[in-house]
Amino acid sequence: MGKLIQQGEKGKSFLLKDNRDKDVQLSDFEGKKVLLSFHPLAWTSVCAKQMKALENNKKKFDRLNTVALGLSIDTVPSKNAWAKTLGIQNTRLLSDFWPHGKIAKAYGLFRAANGFSERANVILDEKHRVIFVKVYPIAQLPDLKEIFKVLSSIKE
Repeated sequence: MGKLIQQGEKGKSFLLKDNRDKDVQLSDFEGKKVLLSFHPLAWTSVCAKQMKALENNKKKFDRLNTVALGLSIDTVPSKNAWAKTLGIQNTRLLSDFWPHGKIAKAYGLFRAANGFSERANVILDEKHRVIFVKVYPIAQLPDLKEIFKVLSSIKE
């Protein structure tokens, strides 16, 4: 794993496809906070709960001027089928498939021994500077209360 991105650093730019095969880049969200919610693999139970939590809290994220994005190394067709199975319609699930794990690597979150990312949340402010980074145990569901507390504390 590369060096974990640190608070105060500029978020690493990216261009990825979402679950609907649409281009998504960090610069699309100028003036908005961004939650990058990394999860190891689609089709696993904790990852499903993590992504459904993003979807179920979309209105809260909107009120906090925040875009929540789910990222994993799964392919676009897999992410699309998974999103449909989970009923995710508003949260964009990004494919960091090729080059394999490039964005997870850029953020220092790629587990080379496993071939997938850590379970982690990275919050970027409106200028896309890192204001929060947390890596969770693979089997642990991230606590969104903690994320909302951080997002609520940011003065725009």
